[in-house]
Amino acid sequence: MSSPPSCPICGSATQRPFIRHGEIDLFRCAGCAFTYMFPPPGPADLSALYADTYAGASESYFTKVERKLRRSRGRIRRLARRLPGGAAGRNFLDIGCNGGFMVEAAREAGFAATGLEPDGAAIAWAKRHYPANTYIHGLLEQTPVAPASFDAIYCSEVIEHAPDPNRFVAAIAAALKPGGVLYLTTPDIDHWRRPSDITAWDAFCPPSHCVYFNPRNLTLLLKNHGLAVEHRALAFKPGIKLLARKASSATTAAGNPAVRSGW
Repeated sequence: MSSPPSCPICGSATQRPFIRHGEIDLFRCAGCAFTYMFPPPGPADLSALYADTYAGASESYFTKVERKLRRSRGRIRRLARRLPGGAAGRNFLDIGCNGGFMVEAAREAGFAATGLEPDGAAIAWAKRHYPANTYIHGLLEQTPVAPASFDAIYCSEVIEHAPDPNRFVAAIAAALKPGGVLYLTTPDIDHWRRPSDITAWDAFCPPSHCVYFNPRNLTLLLKNHGLAVEHRALAFKPGIKLLARKASSATTAAGNPAVRSGW
């Protein structure tokens, strides 16, 4: 077992073995409890993982399209309320857009909407069904995005797939305009309802999910990149749902985020 470097979030030099899952080793930071696969998946691994995640857009989200659209429309309405003046004339990006449901809901609400997705079959489906939007095939960290070009970014159940969370969040922060908002969700490894046998947890699936957060270390990671957590929703399932804002001349660094039942 090779030893990992210091924690990429808090910098602690003490990294302890967490679990060996098959041939995969996961470590946990003694400082902030960030848990991660080491060594991380490489480019070839990522390419294989996202070649056709949803079996030709025939599984998962694609079997419940209307339900996904209804949920997406509600989330977009709440996200738009976080922007002065609402969605009109604003730019929206969905990172990991799969079938483009949030992208289409954002366009309906008045955003100029873009979706980014590494699964070619999923993004082809989105282009066929919601052609009025812009789509990018690729990974955020490898995709040229104009700096400070988006007012709102949606990133749901994606960051846990990113081998280098600093590079991933830095790319989000770079793409956001000052004062722009980020809605982010990810599994919560320290949630009280997570199974004590982590291998029984449906969110534990390395190498696809190669990093695992709790609210404290995720808030610190975002803060390290100028993103201040404003609200965190109560989660009765083992997950984190939060809204963060990029610092601007009119904002300051995050303190303790409010925990609310909504966002």
